[in-house]
Amino acid sequence: MEDSKVISKIEFDVNLTCKNCANAVKNVLSKFPEVKLVECDIEKQSVVIETSLPSLSIKEAIESTGKRAVLKGFGSSSLGSAVAELKNKPIFGVIRFHQTLEDLCVIDGTIDGLPPGEHGLHVHEYGDLSDLPMSIGPHFNPTESSHGGQNDASRHYGDLGNIFADSKGRASFRIEDHQLKVHEIIGRSIAVSSDKDDFGLGNSESSKMDGNSGTSLAAAIIARSAGLFENPKRLCQCDGINIWDERSQPMSSL
Repeated sequence: MEDSKVISKIEFDVNLTCKNCANAVKNVLSKFPEVKLVECDIEKQSVVIETSLPSLSIKEAIESTGKRAVLKGFGSSSLGSAVAELKNKPIFGVIRFHQTLEDLCVIDGTIDGLPPGEHGLHVHEYGDLSDLPMSIGPHFNPTESSHGGQNDASRHYGDLGNIFADSKGRASFRIEDHQLKVHEIIGRSIAVSSDKDDFGLGNSESSKMDGNSGTSLAAAIIARSAGLFENPKRLCQCDGINIWDERSQPMSSL
């Protein structure tokens, strides 16, 4: 997948305690040419970054300083933000959507527990997870087009290409898409497939329908989410766990 060039703002909660902590975070992030801005607020325990890197890369860099980082907001909310959380054991992960421009949606995600290799990523018509994979329906396709690659002019709007899982089963990605719009996918689902998407270039009938990408390994409903500076959470109201203790909990238990 090509490197992304569009700059997005990302907000992290980071347990900053002093200027040295803030300077350590700034110093480690300054090593990335893709990072254009770093703002640290010790009082609010907040770090805001402008970057074209996946959020996981920024999180790992911050945590290399010994601090914990929790993603709080992704981009401005003026054009819409959404999130989908995969919890289909052994697969789990989070995918975020941000409408950066009217014709540009940024999809940022990390998925763990996948078989190593390439997997198709698609937005599906329905947000019904009751009977996977049938209940999520076909790929989101309001223009009734044939299946295609993510950069094809004619394709399902839900066709987002392939993501790559490394030898440990982790796929981290940042996709820029000029057809998908956040307000059109709220309440639908996103799914990662068992096989590589052939972009409709195969000879079989299924290639024109789903890129021969196999069955859906995991899916999640796409829900509206907080944008930048819209998530004031410091303490979970349901269990009283603060964000730093919650960060230590396995995702499957949250």
